[in-house]
Amino acid sequence: MFFFFPILSLLPNLIYLLAALLPAFILLRFVYRHDTIEKEPMKLLLSLLLMGCLAALCSGILEAIAEALLRIAINPESPIYVLVLAFLIVAVIEEGTKLFFLRLRSWKHPAFNYRFDGVVYAVFVSLGFAALENVQYVLSYGLAVALPRALLAIPGHLSFAIFMGVCYGRARLLENLGDHAGAQRSLRRGYLTAVFLHGFYDACAMLGTELASLVFLVFVIIMFVLAFRTLKRESAGDAPITPPPSDPLLDQ
Repeated sequence: MFFFFPILSLLPNLIYLLAALLPAFILLRFVYRHDTIEKEPMKLLLSLLLMGCLAALCSGILEAIAEALLRIAINPESPIYVLVLAFLIVAVIEEGTKLFFLRLRSWKHPAFNYRFDGVVYAVFVSLGFAALENVQYVLSYGLAVALPRALLAIPGHLSFAIFMGVCYGRARLLENLGDHAGAQRSLRRGYLTAVFLHGFYDACAMLGTELASLVFLVFVIIMFVLAFRTLKRESAGDAPITPPPSDPLLDQ
């Protein structure tokens, strides 16, 4: 009977981990099923989840440093402090680390040969980030935060990633076609879109006023609807990003 005591003592932590990780993996499976033309290598996808975890760890360090400096420069009680924290620290750093590790692992990978792959890769990095972040929250604050984060924070990270991933896939297409400037513009567009959405989400949540809460609710509903519509549209319109073979007759 004493054999079961260690297992029983671990049970609460296992429940917490399941509550923290399950929402991310449900959404990962949902996006994976939309990659209908050519499934991505599982080894690559698992490594992208790991990249997301690394992005979360790096973000935590960078945000701690930046927030300490911000407290010196701006009164933490000021709404300006909240806006700067949400947009220029949290959103800029978190979406920046996601994009850095996303490019590091997938940009030159031979499996990156369809536009929708960019969405899949961005989502796996972002939800790897969100899963580790969620574990930290649930273990720190308990199951009370698990449901609201499952309904808001995890789909939020998914939404930011979808919009970034669309631009990421198009950037790879432009790069393959020799339009390096266009590829860089598309990468910047994806990054800045994710930063704006992430910053607006966090700013409304941090301000905590009745008006901010109302704006947050409307914003989240609209963002989720647009994100899932974009996901389905990009999945249905997926196309190769490798240049088509040249016609010998036209090359003469």
